[in-house]
Amino acid sequence: MKIITTFISVLFSLSCFSQDKEDIKQELLINTYGNKQQKVINYDKSFVSDDRLFYESLDRPDTNLPLSDKELVEETLKSYINGSSYNRLHILKNSFSKDATLYLTTKNGFKRYSPEQYTNFFSADKKGEFNGRIGEIISIDITNDIATAKVEILIPNRKWRFIDLFLLKKFTNEWKIISKTATRESSIETGNKILFVVSNTDYYLGTDIPTGNSFDEIIVAYEMFKDAGFNIDIISPQGGAIPLKYLNTSEKKKKKYLYDNDFMYALKYTKTPKQVRSLDYKAIYYVGGGSAMFNVPKNKEIQKIAMDIYESQNGVISAVCHGTAGIVFLKKSNGEYVVKNKRVNGFPEDHEKKDRAYFKSFPFLIRETIEKHGGNFFYSSSPLDAHVEVDGRLVTGQNPASVPQLVKEVIKIINSK
Repeated sequence: MKIITTFISVLFSLSCFSQDKEDIKQELLINTYGNKQQKVINYDKSFVSDDRLFYESLDRPDTNLPLSDKELVEETLKSYINGSSYNRLHILKNSFSKDATLYLTTKNGFKRYSPEQYTNFFSADKKGEFNGRIGEIISIDITNDIATAKVEILIPNRKWRFIDLFLLKKFTNEWKIISKTATRESSIETGNKILFVVSNTDYYLGTDIPTGNSFDEIIVAYEMFKDAGFNIDIISPQGGAIPLKYLNTSEKKKKKYLYDNDFMYALKYTKTPKQVRSLDYKAIYYVGGGSAMFNVPKNKEIQKIAMDIYESQNGVISAVCHGTAGIVFLKKSNGEYVVKNKRVNGFPEDHEKKDRAYFKSFPFLIRETIEKHGGNFFYSSSPLDAHVEVDGRLVTGQNPASVPQLVKEVIKIINSK
């Protein structure tokens, strides 16, 4: 009798464990999509929901998944960038296939080079020494076992910007560059970077109401920072494609960026927190839109990056509209909230439609939480008025109309150092 009782107990435990896993999956889906019903296919190591694949094992979280082709191509391109920027000739040469061909224009005219000849352009006696080249992958396009890629190489001290175009081929389980060409142009880019923070949340939590990141607040800031010589990286908690809102394709500027392949690639493949280094950035900028209320504010990895930029790098924290939600829980190394005793702005709950389901889904209120954390919240009586608050290295704005002034203030602080 005791054996039977024990057996039943084990079965019950296993049943509960299985149910717990299903609950975890459902909770993760709701956290990402809201209560909208989604078709879920369990692949053991991952699960799929309509338009997004989660590459995380809920059954075996310690499972190391093999790198995707995109990640392998990125590794090859990073080897090229690292090798050429730090005179690491072996790494540089190894990023090419043995019979690769490079088509380049030099002072001697347009010529064809081998990987061996190309690596000889760099100084073997200065191995590991930074030579002023700053590289960034702009885009990758993969079809089966071939790929094309675009890389930007900046040489700020010479005011040069190179665009390198690559053709890559997959050999067994590794990708190699089989061809390269490049062009050069004058550039004011300094290599200084701004980190944009966006959210992956598609629906207001617990509803079937779509939400997203404000396209206006991305493109206006993006263009102004680029025109000032900054480079931009875009980060989200989960990385990858993000939802966008307020896309008026008849508007000239929006149309320009919507059909800019390189820009849209950056939004399709936003970086994860693990893919960025805080020491690379002069400022962090939290983008607004309803998505900003979820997924971002309590993300520990992004919080750490923001505080490293603010405290260790003496950089700027900025946010606009609902993006201010991203800063309300930030704490300094002494345990105080960043907003304590600071003048702060954002989109307050006073301007929200409080009887609507979207508002009731908010996990917290921006103005209320900032004031609870010791901040002084200021906002305009009209939700459409531009309003920016600057307090030291904290810059916040009320709405999309506030973005131009906000960006000018961030640039002014950075350039004043």
